[in-house]
Amino acid sequence: MVALFLLPLLLILGVSFFSRSTFGGIEMPLTLENYVRFIDPLYIKILWISCVLAFFTTAICLVLGYPFAYIIARSPASYRNILLLLIIVPFWTNSLIRTYAWIVLLRTEGVINTLLQQMGIISQPLSLLYNETAVLIGLVYTMLPFMILPLYASIEKLDRSLLEASSDLGAKPLQTFWKVTLPLTAPGIMAGSLLVFIPSLGLFFIPDLMGGSKTVLIGNLIKNQFLTARDWPFGSASSIILMALTLLFITAYILISKDKSGKELM
Repeated sequence: MVALFLLPLLLILGVSFFSRSTFGGIEMPLTLENYVRFIDPLYIKILWISCVLAFFTTAICLVLGYPFAYIIARSPASYRNILLLLIIVPFWTNSLIRTYAWIVLLRTEGVINTLLQQMGIISQPLSLLYNETAVLIGLVYTMLPFMILPLYASIEKLDRSLLEASSDLGAKPLQTFWKVTLPLTAPGIMAGSLLVFIPSLGLFFIPDLMGGSKTVLIGNLIKNQFLTARDWPFGSASSIILMALTLLFITAYILISKDKSGKELM
């Protein structure tokens, strides 16, 4: 199993130090030029936009997912499985097909624009597709279950006697949520945020389909280097940089998830 993980990684790492040949292959000499090339403002901007979109995707998923996870965790057992099934059902369909469904909804002649025009709310179709907002909608829709499930696991095992004690001591519901519920479910929030943020950085088919040529994220950049530009060394170097960034976020998560005494909050 370790070999299955390490061999492709080592291959990508090795290719990142080669040069691109005239016909799109790899050739000597070994060089660091591919990593230096990534410092170009164009690629830094792409990486920055990717991080910003991933951040907003995570924040929106948290805002939408927390209430839903709370409702599931506090619902009767007979309804809980049904609600959880609603979260899992989208996984039964390929995410590519679900993205095409969003295109049908958001395009100029799509369902939303048609309804708004028929209701007289707008006179001209809105530009809902092929922009960063459309990419954000697609990312939130795709990643939302990955936020809800760890949040549900954290809220479901919350000790209700602590909430009752807070209420008995005179705390209002909002104070109880802010002082008790939110800190105790912090591990679920952090785990969900990590599960949403990191994959959002690398997804390329959603920006491709819903962002058009106007939105290029780091995932699209890497894919284009391998499939279009045939610049495998630079694509490999970009992949290594993205993996290093991901490792940085995971390390930050591990450090934050420990209290000052070194014990894990989880």
